[in-house]
Amino acid sequence: MCGINGLVSTSDSDDITQILNRMNGEIFHRGPDQDGLIVKNTNEYTVGMGMRRLSIIDLSTGKQPIYSDDQKISIVFNGEIYNYLKLKQDLKSKGISFKTTSDTEVILRLYEVHGTAAFSMLDGMFAFSIYDGNLKKLFIARDFFGEKPLYYTTDDKGFMWASELKSIIKQKKVKPRISKEGLNLYFQLTYIPAPFTIYEGIFKLKANHYLEFDCTDQKYLEKEIGQNFNKEKSDLSFEQATEKTHTLVQESVLSRSVADVPLGTFLSGGVDSSIVSLCLAQQSDAKIDTFSIGFEKKSFDETDKSRTVAKLINSNHHEFIVSEGDLKDNMDHILLNFDEPFADSSSLATYLVANKTRQHVKVALTGDGGDEVFGGYNKYYMGKLNRKYTAVIPKAVHSTAEKFASSMLSTGDDNRGLRFKMKRLLKAVNYDGNFYFNIISLGFQDEELREILQQDNYEKDSLKYYKDKVGDKNKSLSDFRNIDRLLSLEGDMLVKVDRTSMLTSLESRAPFLNKKIWNFTSSIPEHYLMKGWNKKYLLKESFKQYFPEDFLNKSKQGFGVPVGDWLRGYLKPELMSYIEKGFLLKQGIFHKEEISHLVNKHIEGKEDNTFRVWTFFCFQKWYKETYLRN
Repeated sequence: MCGINGLVSTSDSDDITQILNRMNGEIFHRGPDQDGLIVKNTNEYTVGMGMRRLSIIDLSTGKQPIYSDDQKISIVFNGEIYNYLKLKQDLKSKGISFKTTSDTEVILRLYEVHGTAAFSMLDGMFAFSIYDGNLKKLFIARDFFGEKPLYYTTDDKGFMWASELKSIIKQKKVKPRISKEGLNLYFQLTYIPAPFTIYEGIFKLKANHYLEFDCTDQKYLEKEIGQNFNKEKSDLSFEQATEKTHTLVQESVLSRSVADVPLGTFLSGGVDSSIVSLCLAQQSDAKIDTFSIGFEKKSFDETDKSRTVAKLINSNHHEFIVSEGDLKDNMDHILLNFDEPFADSSSLATYLVANKTRQHVKVALTGDGGDEVFGGYNKYYMGKLNRKYTAVIPKAVHSTAEKFASSMLSTGDDNRGLRFKMKRLLKAVNYDGNFYFNIISLGFQDEELREILQQDNYEKDSLKYYKDKVGDKNKSLSDFRNIDRLLSLEGDMLVKVDRTSMLTSLESRAPFLNKKIWNFTSSIPEHYLMKGWNKKYLLKESFKQYFPEDFLNKSKQGFGVPVGDWLRGYLKPELMSYIEKGFLLKQGIFHKEEISHLVNKHIEGKEDNTFRVWTFFCFQKWYKETYLRN
């Protein structure tokens, strides 16, 4: 695990080594163990690649960059390849020799043999760059789910890429403008999914894609990595499917537990982390280390669930109790590390558990992706319910019912409770086939964006790019899961996990994010995954024999943070400064009257606008502390 940077430059005045060192310095936290760089000069251009390394495998000889025997091809790599030993054995059988035991060299040798077709053979999380001096081309690539980030930009002087935005932004001589697409996507979704960022001209490489840059003519193409999708539907019985699920999950946990450093698991007590921890414990000769976070505020604390599992699997359990003060003290440090607006408040608690865990181990397995892979969200069922609802309830009747229900369902700061979810569901009901896009828009709906953003900053239907991608495939459970893979998994969850864990120099691995498991769950009947209201039915049935009766059916809240209270309390002065007339006029993004009304209604307790006000607050904090200061 590490961070990577690089650039191709046609400018004679650029000191490439100096630029790479600066870029590496911005991401020291991603790899405090080592750094490395390479600079290659030609008559037409100069190419440089740098990296910071967090050593996990092959501690002694895994330093990067790694080169081909003739020094013409080189690679820097961030991530882990879980099938590298098998790939290495296959290459050895073809007469390929190796100088290290690292997975980085396996990617390089695989590329030498197969070219870009090698990228689809990798099982793992990765972002890497390969410079091929024979072809005079640069390749950057990103894994199937987008676990590892990779940003890029190009101009008339060359091409630049990096693991984090800050490495690129700090090298810009002119501050990039705010992207209209990125701005609208952020306020609608509360995050910005690939390929967009908050900056014009800077993009995030899409998951399961690689980019080919011709260093000579300075042009590039972005291509999808071979999907490896199993499009054939499975005819397995449910019992056979549970057996296969059990095997696939066990194998994935085993492959993701290979490390030359101490390793443990995040254990929240939910279905996903409990199953991952169970599998690791079953495969380990010694007690495993499990880590959980609890809260002083009892309504947010769920440590009893994690204790139950820890006792069951006989783990060496570490429990950290945090206060609101801990969350508040670290808020700026966490939010500003994302380099662009990001409003998932659970990132605060995720950082705290990662920071505590890093004091004991260097790698942590997580349950991330279990909901997307096995159908664990209520919104999946609601998507199908919407079709039935709109078929029998006239639109006019629904509009009246929504207004009445919204006035009755006062939620206060109950932003995780049933009343909040009911209000959100009623608002999301859609008669033109876009229900699922509405329900994943946690911030502002399109018509609300038009009200708060000045006309020059508003973009109608900011989700059109993604709607066009999926077409009419937004009606089934499989469709919903795939939309989440493209949007919320890549743009929200995996961004949150990567930035918060890497900020503490901890590597996180997610066994459920495995192409084999994804392809399998995409091939079986939908009712295997969700049986009525019973979510993740297949996964729970596959492992129920190891847990107390009904334990896996207990609901779990997640890392809730009381930001609604904070915005009315200790954050109020800062929030109010963001709606001052002078600040908003100079900024030139928002309509003062509309945004002030939204904020004041929340502060006065007349409306629960927690999500939207928090989204606005996080944007303004980024704008003032990051954008204006760069």
